[in-house]
Amino acid sequence: MSDHRLASVVLDEATLPSATAEIEHERRVAIFDLVEKNLFEPEGAGEGPYDLKLSLQDNRLVFDIAAPDFVRTYALSLTPLKSVLKDYLMICDSYYEALRGSSASQIEAVDMGRRGLHNEGAELLKARLEGKVAIDHETARRLFTLVCALYRR
Repeated sequence: MSDHRLASVVLDEATLPSATAEIEHERRVAIFDLVEKNLFEPEGAGEGPYDLKLSLQDNRLVFDIAAPDFVRTYALSLTPLKSVLKDYLMICDSYYEALRGSSASQIEAVDMGRRGLHNEGAELLKARLEGKVAIDHETARRLFTLVCALYRR
């Protein structure tokens, strides 16, 4: 049986900005959900599971991947992701604000937009990893959440 999955995910504390309680909760949930269920298959890797450390270095998103017989680092330019990252983070701020005092229909409308941008970011991340690491849609969504955590200023 194939074991192409993540066993652990760590965000580089040196590049991780401080966060509100809501954002910190999202980080923890995304990591927990990601480790619980994911598809992560680095190109040319043997069996996993894999450990992943995510960081930002010189305007690049860095994936440090390790397994007993495999070590690889991928550094992806953030430029193709910046637009969707900025839009997603802006709508997340609107969502958290809406939760504090808007009607249910207003919250739902903002949440629909938030989910759409989240899916767009996940698909873009999946495309950027193509040929390097195979991931499924849910893994891409959770990884995008963590990329946002690193990118947030």
